Amino acid sequence: MRAADALDALLAMADGADDRAPGGAVTLALCGRWDHEPPCPEAPHHNSRERAGNRLRVRVLFAVDPARETAVRERIEAALATGHLVGPDGVTSEWRLVSTARSAVRAAESDHADRLRRG
Repeated sequence: MRAADALDALLAMADGADDRAPGGAVTLALCGRWDHEPPCPEAPHHNSRERAGNRLRVRVLFAVDPARETAVRERIEAALATGHLVGPDGVTSEWRLVSTARSAVRAAESDHADRLRRG
């Protein structure tokens, strides 16, 4: 059975840059492509973001077999650490990873986490 977990990241990203790109990088790392039917085969996940000037907070809520949790978390962190993504439109977005932290699933996310666990 999958367990839900979360990762929070803080990125430095130029104003006007596509703030969806870091989530796209995570999706590519976990799914291999953007255009697949859900759920993600590796770890069903949801990316959210919040921008404040040139800082972007990214939260990845994911569900994974507990034995694979460390490997999936490392893939997420590596995707964010790349610092760039060429989007499907051919435009390159860039950012700098400032920090990452493990985070518990929030009470407001529990229904979403349950859906991800079920795949």
